[in-house]
Amino acid sequence: MKASVLQPLLSGISADDVHEDLHIVGCSDTDGEAVYSLDGEVLWYADFARRAAVEPQPDFIHMCYTKYVLQGALLLMANCKTNLNTTRNYLKDDPLVSEAPSDVIVYSRDEVLLGEKNTLICHGTGLYPAPVTVRWAKNGEHAGQEGNTSPPFPNKDGSFQQTSRLDFTPQKRDIYSCIVEHKALEEPNTHFWGVKVMTPGIGPAVFCGLGLTVGLLCVATGTFFIVKGNQCS
Repeated sequence: MKASVLQPLLSGISADDVHEDLHIVGCSDTDGEAVYSLDGEVLWYADFARRAAVEPQPDFIHMCYTKYVLQGALLLMANCKTNLNTTRNYLKDDPLVSEAPSDVIVYSRDEVLLGEKNTLICHGTGLYPAPVTVRWAKNGEHAGQEGNTSPPFPNKDGSFQQTSRLDFTPQKRDIYSCIVEHKALEEPNTHFWGVKVMTPGIGPAVFCGLGLTVGLLCVATGTFFIVKGNQCS
């Protein structure tokens, strides 16, 4: 059985203004994950394939993480690999139930203006186990960017959410597709987003199509979430 372990290491809530921070370290036989978040927003994560630190927030939100944060994540990853076999053996008889994302939406980061650079966001939640694979298409042709999908992030109910981004320049009548693949899906689930000009001078109108959604069912033990498959970058 291929498995991975995802463990929340740290969460804190202040006494006055309520905020919640979370530090997650996860690993599989071949991949790893380390994420810092604040109030559900990912501030930093490690790209172990490139041995690089990624700050997905806009440029004006700079958290000033140092190289030592990445070095610490590499050390934690080694410890996670050690714990993986122990966890797998302990839970080897527990059945794992797969559920596809229950809610996927596609939207633009900024107001859509023809010819102006923007970012498309494809967000899915309620999936189990993690991760999902996300591909992008423009007018039916591949339009993806490598490394544009965030690591899986745990929800409070034990399911996961992931976000993929695509930089684009909207043009009249272009149609983009966010193609989601998950082990619970018999075939990829495609979600459409397009730009069309309704009347000259009024500007672009945005439409999006949502595919079939399913519910959530997960299996969790203690603070560990056991998930099959490879970890998403």
